[in-house]
This record gives sequence, structure tokens and C-alpha cells, in this order.
Amino acid sequence: VQLQASGGGLVQAGGSLRLSCAASGYTFSSYTMGWFRQAPGKEREFVAAITWNGGSTYYSDSVKGRFTISRDNAKNTVYLQMNSLKHEDTAVYYCAASRKNLVSPRFFESDYWGQGTLVTVSS
Repeated sequence: VQLQASGGGLVQAGGSLRLSCAASGYTFSSYTMGWFRQAPGKEREFVAAITWNGGSTYYSDSVKGRFTISRDNAKNTVYLQMNSLKHEDTAVYYCAASRKNLVSPRFFESDYWGQGTLVTVSS
């Protein structure tokens, strides 16, 4: 199983980035996908999630209205479109896969993790 995250980089505050996470080695279309992030010295934060068919999504309050999660099951890829970026969005972003068809952070249990991609937002 592999989850390959990409798309991170350096961007100015107010800018946009799109993260991608390409999955292989399991039935991507059967899994709920999520994005987490971890900033230096802070706990990991559950940012967004999407069910297998895109029917349900979740966003943390800190990104709601600015970030959009989506998926393309034909390409085995989940995306995180990040707009109106703020300095506090600076973190390593990770994608994860869950067998459970639940997007709530209370119930999302990661079965697979990807390596992170660094997002740096300059103020």
C-alpha cells in the first residue's frame, strides 16, 4: 500500500495550493480519505475527509470555507484545494485512508498513512 502526497511548497499568504495524494495497493474507491496536518510543536490536526463516493465531507473549523477536498476514483487520487492560505496553515500535510464510511474526526480511523508534504505560507 502506498499513499503518495504531493503539491506542497512555499506560497504567500492569500495564495492557493492544491495537494494530491495518489493511492495504490488497495481498493481506493472503497475507502474514506482524509487529510491531516501537523505544524511544528503542535498536535496533529484532522483537516478534511471525504467518503468513498464523495457523498459526505468534513472540514475542521480552521479551514472551512477555504479548503475543498475532492477525489477521483478513476485516478485513485484525493485532492485538497487550499485557498486564501494563512501563515497558520503552515504544516506538513498527510493523507490517510479509512475503511469506515465515516468522515467525523470522532470516528475516522486511519488504516493507511501517506508520507507528508510540506506547506509553508509566508506572511
